[in-house]
Amino acid sequence: MRRIVILGCPGSGKSTLATRLGERLGLPVIHLDTLYWLPGWQAPDSASYHARFAEAFAAEAWISEGNFIETFATRLPRADLVIILDRPRWACLWRVLRRAFLERHARADLPAGCGETLDWQLLRNVWRYDREMKPRVEAARLALGGHIPMVRLRSDSEAAVYLRRLTPALP
Repeated sequence: MRRIVILGCPGSGKSTLATRLGERLGLPVIHLDTLYWLPGWQAPDSASYHARFAEAFAAEAWISEGNFIETFATRLPRADLVIILDRPRWACLWRVLRRAFLERHARADLPAGCGETLDWQLLRNVWRYDREMKPRVEAARLALGGHIPMVRLRSDSEAAVYLRRLTPALP
């Protein structure tokens, strides 16, 4: 496995799993939020972020975490594996709240100049993910990468077992 796409609800553990997979397999991790957002959570113009995504995914090896359906056509055709974190809504909501209130340190998956935020839109996205976003993500995944092997992890313990079973990177 040289190119892995990790998908899931906000707060499902995408960034954490990507980081651990990167360490285990010796692969670079691409946090899509850091490619997309400008300081202060400002959205970039379409051409500049598409160029950044195209450059990042031209590499021979990577692990990407984040949904960004509009990038599936760039990422999925090159992916060797798709991992879907299918966590309960309450678990994702708890993680988002914990992150916002208790873990206010800098995180590698936050874009430069963008602090941890908590707003109604994020809470709504978590709460309604299964109804609104998950079907769109799944339809896009099937359309652009339905042939790519997929692993669905439903809990932290499943993710831990999956990580333990992977062959570590060679020195």
